[in-house]
Amino acid sequence: MTSQTPNLPDSDQIRRAPKVLLHDHLDGGLRPGTIIELARAQGYDSLPETEADKLGIWFREAADSGSLPRYLETFAHTCAVMQTRDALFRVAAECAEDLAEDGVVYAEVRYAPEQHLEGGLTLEEVVEAVNAGFREGERIARANGHRIRVGALLTAMRHAARALEIAELANSYRDQGVVGFDIAGAEAGFPPTRHLDAFEYLKRENNHFTIHAGEAFGLPSIWQALQWCGADRLGHGVRIIDDIEVAEDGSVSLGRLASYVRDKRIPLEMCPTSNLQTGAATSYAQHPIGLLRKLHFRVTVNTDNRLMSGTSMSREFELLTDAFGYTLDDMQWFTVNAMKSAFIPFDERLAMINEVVKPGYAELKSEWLFRQTAVNSGSVAAAS
Repeated sequence: MTSQTPNLPDSDQIRRAPKVLLHDHLDGGLRPGTIIELARAQGYDSLPETEADKLGIWFREAADSGSLPRYLETFAHTCAVMQTRDALFRVAAECAEDLAEDGVVYAEVRYAPEQHLEGGLTLEEVVEAVNAGFREGERIARANGHRIRVGALLTAMRHAARALEIAELANSYRDQGVVGFDIAGAEAGFPPTRHLDAFEYLKRENNHFTIHAGEAFGLPSIWQALQWCGADRLGHGVRIIDDIEVAEDGSVSLGRLASYVRDKRIPLEMCPTSNLQTGAATSYAQHPIGLLRKLHFRVTVNTDNRLMSGTSMSREFELLTDAFGYTLDDMQWFTVNAMKSAFIPFDERLAMINEVVKPGYAELKSEWLFRQTAVNSGSVAAAS
């Protein structure tokens, strides 16, 4: 429940708050400077800019088109420089470092191994390079005074035909840093049911998977992901709002699919800034996350692609706080939702919630209380 106390967090508290990230693409979060250095080392000469600041701006502007297919085109440049073991290792390590610096304590980062084979790597070599990079990033984060755990999600491209192969790959590395499976890419024309063999295999293996659904396409995409494929989570799922009716008097009516999603506590991997860029939402204030949070859907906050959206977990929460007046209690609610929905074992999720997330927010809330006490004491002193 939202606290009755207006403990609105400032930007510093938001940054320091423990955060959990479930939807972040490895090839969508590179540092612009790293892209330039890797391109130079690999002889890739198609970058639109060769200065880090200008390149970062180019990615954000190119992605800010209101079109999911146009948004996805920006990945041609990042994937082009992620074709060697050293490049994948570096990108993964820097990903973990950057997330930890932003206060993320647990992250599931996804990528498509099939998109990193042009330099001669095998699928297995891609996975092992990324896993090693994540471990190195975790180590560096610890040395810098931060704690983070990163799990990998292996993604299959929904327009391709390698989903079962990638699902088998995810299953073979499930005890070596890979925590689940995903499919991604343009939704229209490429329904998740095209990959039923992969999802049936994962279910037989008692493995976890999420599906990009309900982002650029509507309720049929969500329905298929859940009722045909059996997804554990929905990547985005923002179009579930199409099955919710708000009357003029403010009363809310849920359709059967929306009711099912809420009743079954199916996690929604919401990515507000990305949704604005791809046209899935019109503004932060009008983003469906506001209503879905009020209705107690299992909503989580995510970045999607930090480079293309020019964002971070802290920035997403700052924007939501500005739009909806979210407090530290709301931030904790979103964070606990995400940790409950992670693809690691239950006891490990519970330990993260009880030993990291809740103590972290309790400390931040105590700061607010002491700050208010000091303000009130100063007012009394001035009055006397």
